[in-house]
Amino acid sequence: MGRTSRQKPLRLANKLLAIRQALGLSQNELIRHLGMEEDLIQGTISAYELGNREPSLLVILNYARAAGVYVDVLVDDELDLPAKLPARPRSEGIRSNSRSRPK
Repeated sequence: MGRTSRQKPLRLANKLLAIRQALGLSQNELIRHLGMEEDLIQGTISAYELGNREPSLLVILNYARAAGVYVDVLVDDELDLPAKLPARPRSEGIRSNSRSRPK
């Protein structure tokens, strides 16, 4: 294993914030909605939304379920969230017109 840091989704923080706002929840209400009262605190949600911390895969999965989207919609910078959340049926996201990351 090298010492190079792994690539991180550039738009993840904005998507997590958008999900919480679309659900009309405070950060503490979101924690309860995700069923993660034992694992998260308000400051952690804030850090995710500001891009200061990256959530675990389990947290990302719970956000995706709450939003009604597939996990790849959250982590793929080339996919946008659907306009209406939570999405019913589960959404595959919307292909973004702009490329966020050069190949």
